[in-house]
Amino acid sequence: MAWVILLFAGVLEAVWAIGLKRSNGFSEWGPSLYTVLAMAASVWLLGVAMREIPIGIAYAIWTAIGTLLVFIFGALCAGQSISLMQALCVLGLVACCLGLKFA
Repeated sequence: MAWVILLFAGVLEAVWAIGLKRSNGFSEWGPSLYTVLAMAASVWLLGVAMREIPIGIAYAIWTAIGTLLVFIFGALCAGQSISLMQALCVLGLVACCLGLKFA
């Protein structure tokens, strides 16, 4: 169950990272509110997951989930151009996290 909680924490990490951009420096109330709520929920869920998952592994995977999702969002929804090298590096990050999970 801790791994499922960590997955949700990582998804919320991506939500708040995207919200941070959309909040325009916390000057827009709607995006600012959901950003702060997502931050709090994400960190809380990370803490819950760390009851069973070692800190180094949990934190690395939490940040990697957020990184991957924000990277995909940037490419698909925010018009961010992605080079082959950038895509390969993000895939390498995913591979490293899978290695941490199964090692």
